[in-house]
Amino acid sequence: MTNAQATDKHPGELADVPGWFPPLDQMLFTWFLDQQKKAGIKGDLLELGVYMGKSAILLGHHLQDGERFTVCDLFEGDAPDGANQAEAAKSYASLTQQAFERNYLSFHDTLPTVITGPSSLVSGRVAADTCRFIHIDASHLYEHVYGDIGAAHDILLPEGVVVLDDFRSEHTPGVSVAAWEAVLNRGLRPICLSTQKLYATWGDPEPLQEELLQMLRQRSDVGLSVQEAAGHRLIRARSRGMKPPSFPPSRHYVEPVAAAAPAPEVSEARAARPARPAPSRARRLAKDLLPPVVTRAVRRARAKRS
Repeated sequence: MTNAQATDKHPGELADVPGWFPPLDQMLFTWFLDQQKKAGIKGDLLELGVYMGKSAILLGHHLQDGERFTVCDLFEGDAPDGANQAEAAKSYASLTQQAFERNYLSFHDTLPTVITGPSSLVSGRVAADTCRFIHIDASHLYEHVYGDIGAAHDILLPEGVVVLDDFRSEHTPGVSVAAWEAVLNRGLRPICLSTQKLYATWGDPEPLQEELLQMLRQRSDVGLSVQEAAGHRLIRARSRGMKPPSFPPSRHYVEPVAAAAPAPEVSEARAARPARPAPSRARRLAKDLLPPVVTRAVRRARAKRS
């Protein structure tokens, strides 16, 4: 992972917000949230670890009436232990709550509920069985991810979806261990795997998997495979040149100015040729009055003289 740099500019589009949120996951977030809406599933949204707000902005766009969106991040605060502090200083030195709020409010009228501090605070601030969608992208250390998964289990509705970021990146082995341990020993059931994220539930994944497979098989920009492991069906999706799904621009969006069309080129020979003088009024009048036979005779005489 490389450090994305913060900017002081208001984003015009979601792509202008720094962060790691590939088009494939933007599409999958949108699909899962839309499916919940179609199924009439109501519940709150929760994100642990927001960085500059890229995925939070998308999540906030899917809030339904009466739902609550909560985010949690350290921002400039102190980490709960030395290892977490070193992780934050290395990867998130440019993160500030002000930058997150500026980006989020560029797309939305109000902020979500913001918990400033470690993700361990969430279980005391968000009630059990209230969320339909949880995105975990906070600390990558095993102990913290283990706790985040436990909190998500209690907070998530039975049919809710939890998404674990960086579950198989080489620099985040703690997430991998905690994620697959939850699958093998804590009842977490995978729905699908993207290049970066594990989408799962503690409910029955099969109905969602069938609908997801039907959707993915109709797309030419997704590589798809299905495997079985330890009694779990694993749907694997990868991008094939996928473009991000459409998303409303921010209030600061400026329409690009179309470039003026270049003037047609004029050849050197044509440019040097003198312009033909306009015919005189008398000549135009004679042309209109003389019969065609006389006009042709005059033309032949002129041709002989030349």
